[in-house]
This record gives sequence, structure tokens and C-alpha cells, in this order.
Amino acid sequence: MIAKIGRGSNLFGALAYNQLKVDNENGEILLMNKMIETKDGNYTVAQLVKSFEPYLIANKNTEKTTLHISLNPDPKDKVSDEDFVQIAQEYMNAMGFGEQPFVVFKHTDISRTHIHIVSIGVDEMGKKISDKFEKKKSMKICREIERKYRLSNVADKKLTQKEQIFSPVDYQEGNIKSQMASVIRNISNHYQFQTMGEYNALLSLYNISSEKVNKIENGILKNGLLYFALNDKGEKVSQPFKASLFGKDAGLRALDSHFLNSKNKLKLSSVHETLKAALKLVMDTQPNESEFKSKLQDMGISTVVRRNASGRIYGITFIDHQSKSVCNGSRLGKEFSANTFHQYWNRGVESKEEVNSKHEKYNINNGNSEILQSEKPHELFNFLHQDSNSLIEGFGSIIPEILGEDYEELDFENRMKRKSKKNNRRFRG
Repeated sequence: MIAKIGRGSNLFGALAYNQLKVDNENGEILLMNKMIETKDGNYTVAQLVKSFEPYLIANKNTEKTTLHISLNPDPKDKVSDEDFVQIAQEYMNAMGFGEQPFVVFKHTDISRTHIHIVSIGVDEMGKKISDKFEKKKSMKICREIERKYRLSNVADKKLTQKEQIFSPVDYQEGNIKSQMASVIRNISNHYQFQTMGEYNALLSLYNISSEKVNKIENGILKNGLLYFALNDKGEKVSQPFKASLFGKDAGLRALDSHFLNSKNKLKLSSVHETLKAALKLVMDTQPNESEFKSKLQDMGISTVVRRNASGRIYGITFIDHQSKSVCNGSRLGKEFSANTFHQYWNRGVESKEEVNSKHEKYNINNGNSEILQSEKPHELFNFLHQDSNSLIEGFGSIIPEILGEDYEELDFENRMKRKSKKNNRRFRG
């Protein structure tokens, strides 16, 4: 079992991320520890926040108060809900958070069922709970839990070739072909995508692109595929490499088969509904392009924007690293198309209001002229990356309109701001 400990400053964001899973039937709450519970067992994010409010108000000077922990058993291990609850309680007790309010969410939208725990890193007196030797302590606790519940010892396993973590190609390091191969040969085993455009959007995160080519051999027209390394600006910096150099899975025939398989798998999945809900949640805050990408990145969703030479957006693709799925905006609906975002980011508030009206209408609850602008993969959600120290910072200042009780949440935020200003004046005095 692998534990990932994220520390951030936005409690609402961590709770909203997990509650989205519950709202879209891709998760459920397994445990509420020292939390205010409702009669019907249903919650909004604002209701969950209430249990942490006294701790945040009492906080003296801890900047990153939010704890967002994920516990990830080996995918081969079958863990019951009862065992997940016991594991979460034992882990939090051993880590020194047993007396803290925390909520345990189970995620079920991918084959690797796992749990997330959201808590607070300061006690009821506002004092920070020590995180000294936190990583070492966590690893020791995980080994004990593995023995007790007869779980696979993930830490003792060597990653196979197919499990290797993908890293962006750095052409300055040399061995470009080898770097590209480590991504191209394995990425189809991890991600679902349905078109060449979605495939290239995913590859662009790792500084790689592909292009179809036509050639005539013995009077017969044949299609082929070439791969290139890119720099951080999305420009080609290598000679073309034939797909055959990277194995059979890198060629057009294998990719066409993968497109069809992905289409069939995603038909039976609800990942698109979860993605649409996340996009709407962020768009409701009316962010600019940079803010939009950043907030989605904090949720484990990368955004790839394609522009022509004149700067017009003609394509936008979203890569969800949690569900390992890639989706063009237009596939999700007109309100998430490239044209919509071009207007959204270039016509000011008026067009944003038009976009928001489209959300209401659609009722979303449930050549070398190409310029790629993408975010790098969000490594927090890849449980194999044991050395990652990245944090979930939440969504930023988000009004939870689709989750309800937005005025309540705004009131809470305003009180936090007033308290902060009051403490600052006291400190200066």
C-alpha cells in the first residue's frame, strides 16, 4: 500500500474534488470522524467545511493547514469497505491525527479502488500537529497495515517496464529515441483516447508529437506514422522517427484498434460526467486561461490548447490523470468546445455570461502553424510515483454553485479574510 500525503492551504478545494466523485456516483463517504453528520447522510461541501471551521479560526500561523491523503493498495488486493474504514482509522491514529476531524472518501471511477482522507493539520487550539519524519513514519505504518490485512507490499516490488513513470522528453539530455520510446511504447496501456488529436494532446505533455504520412511503395499508397521530439514551446527539435522503431503498439493499425476499444470502454463509464462537472465548477469562477488551467491542474486534469498562427483557438483537449482518460472539449458538448473557450477568454465578461447561460441550457450536473499550449502531467494522482512531494492545493477561491449553499461558503470565506486582517493588525501593533 502506498500513502500520498498532500498539504495545502485550500480545504474547500480538497473537499470539493472528492465530493464531485460522490455526486457523480464515482465515490462514496465511508467514514466521518469527529464530523457534523446529517440525518440523511448526504452532504454539500459547505456542510463538510463546518466541521473544520473552529480549527481554521483557531489556527495561529500555519499556512498549509489542509491534509489530503490517499491510501492506495495494490490493484490486485481486494479490500472491503469495512477494512478500508479500519485501515483509515489505524493510519490516522498512528500518524497522530486520530483526534482530528476527518472524512474518508472511496474512489471507484478507476479499476484501482482507493481512499482519500481529508483532514486538518492544526489541533483545536490552533497549534500545528508535528510533521517531523512524516514520510518515514507513514512508510512504517503502511508496512504494518500490509502485514495485518495481508495486503501486497508495493514498496518491495520493482516496477515493470509497463509501470514506469512517464517523464517528458528533454532533448538537451540526448538519447532522444530512448526517452521517446519509454513513453510511446507504454502510454496506450494506461490512457484511453479515441482520436489522433487526443493521442497527440496526450503525447504533447511529454514533449512528443506524431504525424501521419502517405507514401507509395510498388505502386500502392500506404499510410504511416512519424514521431518527433518537441521543446517546451511545442516546436520540433528532432529528426522524424518511424513508428516501427517503437514497436507494434506505436503504429496506425494498433492505434486504430485502441481508439475503438477506448470508445467502447468510455461508453460504459461515467468519467465524462465527472469531467464536465469539474469543468463547470471551474468555469463558474470566470477564470482567465492561466487560472483555468491551474485550477484544473490542481484537480489532476491537464489542459492542451491548440492555436493557429493568428492565435485563434481551434482545439482544446482535457487529460484526466485520475481516470486516465483523454477527451476533446467538443466531445463533452458545445459548451466545452474550442470556439466557446476562444470567445470565453477573448470577449470579456459578456461572453462568459453567455457561456454560463449555455451551462444552464445544457443542465450540466449530472500544419506547423499549430501552437500547442499544455500543462505537464499532475503527478500526485499517479500512485506509482512514490517520491512525489507534490501537493493538492484545491481549486482556489471557488463558489460552489453546483454543489449548493454558495452564500454559506462565501460567508465563511469572508470571515476567514476578516480574521486574517485582524491578526495582521494585531501582529503589527
